[in-house]
Amino acid sequence: MQCSWKSLVLLALASIAIQYTAIRTFSTRPPSLLCSVGLVLASCTTNCSINDVMQKGQVTLQSCGDVLPHIASIPVPPAIHNARRRTNILILATTRSGSSFVGQLFNQNPEVFYLFEPLYHVQSALLPRLATSRNSAERRVMLGPARDLLRSLYQCHLSSLERYIQPHPTQHLTDKLFRRGASQSLCSAPVCEASLSPKEQQLVLADEGECVKKCSPLNISLAASACRTKHHAAIKTVRIPQISDLRALIEDPKLNLKVVQLVRDPRGILASRIETFRDTYRLWRLWRATGRRPHNLDLRQINTVCEDFLQSVSTGLARPRWLKGRYMLLRYEDLARFPLQKTRELYTFLGLVLESSVVDWIINNTRGSNDLSTRQKFTTVRDSAANAENWRVKLSFDLVVYTQTACKPLLGLLGYKTVLHPRELINLSHSLVEDRRFLPFS
Repeated sequence: MQCSWKSLVLLALASIAIQYTAIRTFSTRPPSLLCSVGLVLASCTTNCSINDVMQKGQVTLQSCGDVLPHIASIPVPPAIHNARRRTNILILATTRSGSSFVGQLFNQNPEVFYLFEPLYHVQSALLPRLATSRNSAERRVMLGPARDLLRSLYQCHLSSLERYIQPHPTQHLTDKLFRRGASQSLCSAPVCEASLSPKEQQLVLADEGECVKKCSPLNISLAASACRTKHHAAIKTVRIPQISDLRALIEDPKLNLKVVQLVRDPRGILASRIETFRDTYRLWRLWRATGRRPHNLDLRQINTVCEDFLQSVSTGLARPRWLKGRYMLLRYEDLARFPLQKTRELYTFLGLVLESSVVDWIINNTRGSNDLSTRQKFTTVRDSAANAENWRVKLSFDLVVYTQTACKPLLGLLGYKTVLHPRELINLSHSLVEDRRFLPFS
């Protein structure tokens, strides 16, 4: 049967229409439809699969050149992982509240790209005095840049961090990233370019210093690529005062950001800071030793903690609509006493799968010796249950009285009991943590 030239033109036009419809469909449907919607015509021998799409990030129609000469490739969004939406997590805390421990609950998860305190570099660049300043106006100078950087990091644009690192990275290489060794993602291949034996790799992941020594300078471009391969991202920070400071990020539907606000008894925070930051808290130690409060003691060092906690927690517990499904309050004491149970609750809220590596880490790192936690102040290996209230034997009664008086509204809101007598303070058989459940706002 012979076809007229008009029939051939109509067939060609129909073919083009089918191709256009297929491309439009592919842009809104899973890439697995690519081979079933008509793109692979009789003269096209492209073999494609979902694995090809996921691994390469694009489908090149080389063998369809005669049919589709105007199409070189079809881009595929790089952050698609088994049809699960990427969850971005922020651990909102203050120093010495147990945030490093909580960070490890995500750092140990192979599906999570974890960053330890990237906002340190924003603070260092903009407000180097911030570590010793309690001025709220000064602290808020960095909020805008901090929010912008967080947004970029959650989108795996790690190059945004380079403007704050001192000295500035050269060709995206730096050995000055703060606490790089605290992130397994930055100490593993392909980001860690060193050729390591399995035993050396295990040591690198267990010891921050070994990561810095064994791995090459951090290639920020490689780190960004590693970030895009992970299903989720988590960032820990102690440099955002309150949950309301994050509202613009939380309301951004593209980020899918969820916030875990970690709180701790301020008396425990004070005791830990006195032991850890000996220069900054020298006058507090003097007060503890002599029983006399120095006249030039900066009381804002603990007052600010309670004010920020009170404002932030009050906002979270009021359950505004913009926090629905985005906010969880976690007491450090609950996590320390019931680490597996609370971690399961945390993962359920976030919609993450609790990997066996996380469970193993919890089991191995919550039964350590208190002696070890005393010698190594930044370790996460300790007897977590005993550590939850050991501040009661480290603070003098008058320091406790001042702290619980200054922070009374916060203590009541979070369920921390006050003590009225020195004997009550050191009677560790009676907990000062009330049994309360703070359910996620979902």
